Amino acid sequence: MAGHFEPLAGGGAAVALDEVEISILRSLAVQLLELIGPGEADGPEAADPLARLFAEGPSEPPTDPALARLFPDAYGTPGTEQDRQERAHAAEFRRYTENDLRERKRQDALGVVRSLDSLTPGGEGGAVLRLDPDGCRQWLGALNDLRLTIAARLEIGDEDEGDALYRLPDSDPRKPMVMAYLWLGGLQETLVEALTS
Repeated sequence: MAGHFEPLAGGGAAVALDEVEISILRSLAVQLLELIGPGEADGPEAADPLARLFAEGPSEPPTDPALARLFPDAYGTPGTEQDRQERAHAAEFRRYTENDLRERKRQDALGVVRSLDSLTPGGEGGAVLRLDPDGCRQWLGALNDLRLTIAARLEIGDEDEGDALYRLPDSDPRKPMVMAYLWLGGLQETLVEALTS
C-alpha cells in the first residue's frame, strides 16, 4: 500500500503516507487554496441562498496561467482569436458558473487538508489514510487541480507529457516541481484504479 491507493471493502480507498509525503501534500493543498482565493462564506450570499444562486462571478478569464488552466473558457480555444459572439458566450457562462466551480475546488482542497490533519502518525512516522467514496472524489478533484496548476507553472502542455520530464538533470531548478507533478499523477492514477477495481 505504501505510495499508492488500494481499494477498501465497501467502497473508498486507502494509502500509506510517511510524514514527508503528508507534509508535501498538505503544503500543496494549502497553496492551491491560496491560489483559488477565499470563499464567500461571510458575504450576504451566505445568509441568503437565493442571493447566492443569483450571484454573478467574473466575466473575464483569469490572467494567471495556473488559474486560467483551472478555470478555462467554455467557448473557443485559449490563445486563439475568438469572434465577438464566442467571447460574449464565454463571459456569460463564466459569470454564472465560476463561483460554484471555485467553491467546489476550494472544498476539494479543504477535504485533502482536513483528511491529512486527521491522521495520527504511527511508530515509523507514517499513517494510513482511509477515504470514503466522498473523500475519494474530493481527493481526485484536488489531485487533478494540483497537477493542472503545476503543469501551468512548468509550462507543460498535453503534448509535453513524456520522457522529457523524466530526463531533467538534477541541477534543473524545475526538477522538484516535476517530481511532485509525476508523484501526484501516480497517486491520482492509483486512486482511479482503486475506485474502478
